[in-house]
Amino acid sequence: AREQHRRYVDLLAELGCAIEHLPAAPELPDAVFVEDAAVVFDELAVVARPGAAARRGETDAVAAALARHRPLARIEAPGTLDGGDVLRVGRRVFVGRSGRTDRSGCEQLRGLVAPHGYTVEEVAVTGCLHLKSAATEVAPGTLLVERRWLDTAPFAGLELVDVDPAEPFAANALRVGGAVVLPEAFPRTRRRLEARGIEVRTVPTSELAKAEGGVTCCSIVVGGREAG
Repeated sequence: AREQHRRYVDLLAELGCAIEHLPAAPELPDAVFVEDAAVVFDELAVVARPGAAARRGETDAVAAALARHRPLARIEAPGTLDGGDVLRVGRRVFVGRSGRTDRSGCEQLRGLVAPHGYTVEEVAVTGCLHLKSAATEVAPGTLLVERRWLDTAPFAGLELVDVDPAEPFAANALRVGGAVVLPEAFPRTRRRLEARGIEVRTVPTSELAKAEGGVTCCSIVVGGREAG
């Protein structure tokens, strides 16, 4: 897992990202999945309140790092929201109603970002942990999706690319500039993306995947930069 994470970070750097590492937190074993601790917009960063109580200690270090880049807002109790349930496509923000994100968390996020011109739409998620396990953006206005795990009706007006049926977890991809990072375990879905002219770079994630960790989970995108 450490070696796979190192290769992931190296690829982000190769793609032009500046890397900011957070302090090690051995007492918080899920902290490597840093995406769940916050959601970053151009105008502000929203510190999440993870649905798993054991993960709520992860947000302090993330908030301290993001405070150098954005004004901060927070999801407050009793609402819960995991960053992995939030998918931003332009000014449209999709929030997965999952086992980790509840209606209060979604409504709080709506209230925080609406003044900046964002709309928030709920997406019913079943069969996976987070929305981004089932849908991610791979090109402007184009989503890679696993339809068996979510309701695609809220994505009206967007182009949907289906993962290969044999590779359901391939829907979690990370768009970095003009390239898409995808786990190397999903060659069939990779070919589908490349057939559309999308540049795909792959990394090994087999160990991280044992905790349903994907390529979006291990970083937070901050306006073209990465904090991970």
